[in-house]
Amino acid sequence: MTTMPPSALQPILAPPLLLEGIRHAFFTRQGGASSGIYASLNGGQGSHDDPEMVAINRERMAGFMGVSSDLLLSCWQIHSADVVTVTTPWTRDQRPKADGMVTDRPGLCLAIATADCGPVLFADEQAQVIGACHSGWKGAFTGILEATLDSMESLGAKRANIHAVLGPTISARAYEVGPEFYARFIDDNPASAVFFTPSGKTGHQMFDLPALIGHKLQQARIGSFTNLDRCTYGEPELFYSYRRTTHANEPDYGRLMATIALR
Repeated sequence: MTTMPPSALQPILAPPLLLEGIRHAFFTRQGGASSGIYASLNGGQGSHDDPEMVAINRERMAGFMGVSSDLLLSCWQIHSADVVTVTTPWTRDQRPKADGMVTDRPGLCLAIATADCGPVLFADEQAQVIGACHSGWKGAFTGILEATLDSMESLGAKRANIHAVLGPTISARAYEVGPEFYARFIDDNPASAVFFTPSGKTGHQMFDLPALIGHKLQQARIGSFTNLDRCTYGEPELFYSYRRTTHANEPDYGRLMATIALR
């Protein structure tokens, strides 16, 4: 496979995660080998992109993270609240069905794939425990954020020492939802109304997923929460977006990767 110098990649780094012994990246779509609607750094093993191009892209990301490509580990994401504790690498065919990962093992790189949902990276520098989760509305609603924190605690992390960063996610400006969606949240907790504002369409609302994620993590009393405040829908040159693809009637979409590893 070909390689590319790290300068060709354009990952976003978050200052709260620039910690001793920890490496991370929120990769953009820049610096990859894919073409067409997948241009260019598509890391999605579940997309219909050429598998060889996806493998090259993942190898480039692994190189930036300082690991071999077989240690860049992704789950089969199912919009659940399920979390796995990663102790050994797995192959693509062995990947578990889950939406969160935690580890205390150096050299294993946790990789979350998104294209509008929220990629959240977690780190406890003192305990040297890291986590990552894929938090769309369903995961946030059913508890993926809290489950990831619980799993980190089982490895020795302390909530007061955990820093969490939300990477590029669809913003409320681009996330219109229907009455059934709104009712699901209000029926569960009327206070959820704070995450919605009326749209220009009767009965529809604009949903603030980043605000919901931030609220849940702040309620969990972690050390710090940071929202990078980058909208996947609104920056097509940098980010893939499932919703933007749907509006454009395109047949598929690439996946962004958010990664974290203990050195």
